[in-house]
Amino acid sequence: MQDWEIHGRELASCNCVYACPCQFNALPDKGHCQAVVVYEIERGHYGGISLDGLRMGATYKWPGAVHEGNGTMQLFIDDRATDEQASALEKIMSGGDTADMATMWWIFHAMSPNRLETKRVPIELTLDIENRTGSGRVGEIFDVAAEPIRNPVTGLPHRVRIELPNGFEYRVAEIASGKANVRGDIPINEIGSTYAQLAELHLSGNGVLEAA
Repeated sequence: MQDWEIHGRELASCNCVYACPCQFNALPDKGHCQAVVVYEIERGHYGGISLDGLRMGATYKWPGAVHEGNGTMQLFIDDRATDEQASALEKIMSGGDTADMATMWWIFHAMSPNRLETKRVPIELTLDIENRTGSGRVGEIFDVAAEPIRNPVTGLPHRVRIELPNGFEYRVAEIASGKANVRGDIPINEIGSTYAQLAELHLSGNGVLEAA
């Protein structure tokens, strides 16, 4: 198994309520799952291949809960990546060189037998995890944005975190209100004033890196 590590950040949003049931081992509140995500690597490698500064994205859709499978997925790779870097990122995001169930990418790939062709496109991401704000753009495929959840009475920002000591994606995520406009091959149209997470990622083929 090739050695790899990724240290970076993510902005993800799905069609569930702010307390995304997946994070609590519960079923999706609408009975199905639609999600978009953008990643940015601060530093990383796949064997001797540097992944520093690159970005990736993905769209996912499941007819039921993620763990029930039969999902559809599509990956997007930064068009600044070399062929070698693009191949490495696609392999990582497809669960390659990864211990069983060690990362979200392994799980999402295993639960998505319907896989559309990976595309290389310009990817943008602006993220302020502490303040729960961010925006991302993946080519002409989708835009996603996050802002703080608001108290319905005062209108003030409402801060919520999810901590997963044994999670396969992150240890702590800031939760926000997300929205997305998706124009890609996977029809996604239910993300708006719904769950969004902003998190640091410290991952390897064996899962979350505790030292991070």
